[in-house]
Amino acid sequence: MSPPPSNLPLLIVDDEAIVLQTLKETLEREGFPVVTSQRARKAIEIMAGREFSVIISDQRMPEMSGLEFLVECKKLQPHASRILITAVLSLPTIIDSINKGEIFRFLTKPWLREELIATVKNAVNRYELIQHNAVLQRETQRLNTELTAANQALAVQVRDLELQRQALDHANRELALRYDRSLDLCCRILTMFDPLLGGQTKAMVEIAGKMAQTEYFQEEERQVLRIAAWLCDLGLIGVPRDLLRTFRTNPGGLGDYERTLIRNHPVYSQTLASYVDARALVGETIRAHHERFDGSGYPDSLAGYAIPWTARCLAVAVVFVESGLPKEQAAELVLGESGRALDPEAVRLFLKVTQLVELPRQVREVMLEELQPGMVLAGGIYSPHGLLLISEGMMLTPGTIAKIRSHNLVAPINQRLLVLS
Repeated sequence: MSPPPSNLPLLIVDDEAIVLQTLKETLEREGFPVVTSQRARKAIEIMAGREFSVIISDQRMPEMSGLEFLVECKKLQPHASRILITAVLSLPTIIDSINKGEIFRFLTKPWLREELIATVKNAVNRYELIQHNAVLQRETQRLNTELTAANQALAVQVRDLELQRQALDHANRELALRYDRSLDLCCRILTMFDPLLGGQTKAMVEIAGKMAQTEYFQEEERQVLRIAAWLCDLGLIGVPRDLLRTFRTNPGGLGDYERTLIRNHPVYSQTLASYVDARALVGETIRAHHERFDGSGYPDSLAGYAIPWTARCLAVAVVFVESGLPKEQAAELVLGESGRALDPEAVRLFLKVTQLVELPRQVREVMLEELQPGMVLAGGIYSPHGLLLISEGMMLTPGTIAKIRSHNLVAPINQRLLVLS
């Protein structure tokens, strides 16, 4: 025998004792707990203290009809399933009662055992479903209440975060403005100390900015190159003006002490720049902007790729600007120093972004990294010692590109790389 679907008892009301007993025994054999009553009003009193899953009532009773009784039951226990047993069938009345929710099902006398059991089981299942739905509804209401509270709290947090973001944006704008003012102040100081220094600084910043806009820099390197261009000559304000003039007009006339003072100005600039921007790469770039690619520069005699990429690029701008020559001649000077004082790749980048040297319309300048199979050389490629590596007009292949790059690692190629477009 399977256990009953619900632990709550069934309430059966019938004024005939033998019918009441038969119903009770039939349903108890199916595992249903049963409470009985021969009087409708007594059953109502029982319902005041107990809950029932199913209420079964006979229609013809002395105190009130079964339908009237079940209407009262609906008021007391609205979730209970109500079943009416009747021998006199008034179909319109019963159908109307079902439609209004006053009864769940009705059985006609004499009822069949299987029909009775099936109807009761369906009634219990209905009750359990209603109860389960009620629990779900309460849980849903609870979760909705919690969700509403959480959403309100989240809205407050979002509002607070937005206020914080606005405050942070304002602070960042203020910092950026103060930072730019600091750079401008440094340039003004250089200009007041020596107007030529101020003008050179602005020119170097312009060139460095063009180089930094290319894809050959990471974001931090872009910032570092621009900032280093602003601050790289700060150390010269510690050099006497007459000594600075002598260095420009007659560098060979300097004594050892004076030459050492000039050659140490990148170190002084590095120290002063740290008060404006404390990033290590800014200081390293400024310190190394007078190093030479061949290792004969100052202050640390760095060579080749030991010099930071940003410093190698800044060095090209410094040579170009400090030469004091017309643009075309200064560009030729820069090209002549490629592979000696200057990194050839940095020189190629400088010529590419400034376009100071006019090329035939069908010829374009490329970086070493930009060489690709299928390009046709517009000029031969030579080693620093004049050895022809790749002849003019040759179409590049993966093998020839690998050869060029391998040779560049051993002996840097210091010429411009020109291809037909």
